[in-house]
Amino acid sequence: MSSVITLTTDFGVDDAYVATMKGVILSINPEANIVDITHSIEPQNIRQAAFILDYSYRYFPKKTVHVAIVDPGVGSERRGIVLKTPSALFVAPDNGVLSYVIDELSSNEDLTVQYSKDQDLVTLEKGFEAIAITEPRFWRHPVSATFHGRDIFAPVAAALSLDISPYELGEKITSLQIFPIPKPFVDHQGNLAGNVLYVDHFGNLITNIKKSDLPGKDILIEAAGHSIQGITNYYAEGEGLMAIIGSSGYLEISLKNGNAADFFNMGIGDEIKVTLERD
Repeated sequence: MSSVITLTTDFGVDDAYVATMKGVILSINPEANIVDITHSIEPQNIRQAAFILDYSYRYFPKKTVHVAIVDPGVGSERRGIVLKTPSALFVAPDNGVLSYVIDELSSNEDLTVQYSKDQDLVTLEKGFEAIAITEPRFWRHPVSATFHGRDIFAPVAAALSLDISPYELGEKITSLQIFPIPKPFVDHQGNLAGNVLYVDHFGNLITNIKKSDLPGKDILIEAAGHSIQGITNYYAEGEGLMAIIGSSGYLEISLKNGNAADFFNMGIGDEIKVTLERD
């Protein structure tokens, strides 16, 4: 049976870790179609992995199995989980790496969750189902304390690709660990304040501000003491520093023929402001 399995990790490509995981998957399902989303996540950077996974998974066929492994807690008491949604299955450690996926999907009225007061835990309600991976008969043995990607997550993903029910893999659970996702807000001066969510390979600063959040076209964007007037339609149209609505749907700050992140000395979490231009 041919099925799509994607891999998102911080393993890099210089070692044998990724190939080993693929070997385990193909040993269980030789017809699996394995797609690398990326293995260049910064080591232990859960937020970066969460953003990339959310950006990419929606372009894959329904019932794709998405494996996301950025796992600082490997070998500890943290759980391995399967998250079932109407469009896909996710296999990951329960450490927040699915935070953006859950946030994005729960904006749909057919899927609902309840966030804890501190927004570090989410209770799954309508449209979501989660299973703790506790059934060892689907694992590779012996299980290494340092490589659950090979010994637990890879064989579980392969089992799912063969239409093994998620409920055979462990116990149903109702809550998952998440991290708070920053949302744009209007500050006391009436400015729209946002944050950098992600820095891409080109050094573009991708913010959490969507086109629908912007107060109009005649805007002034302020970041690290610099100002950018208006929105540029596409990269080649602008000169120097520019703001653009990127393919992610978010406002990006770019530097033509340069690296905006380096120029501004900004990274994930840093603030930008958007105001209406004033005469």
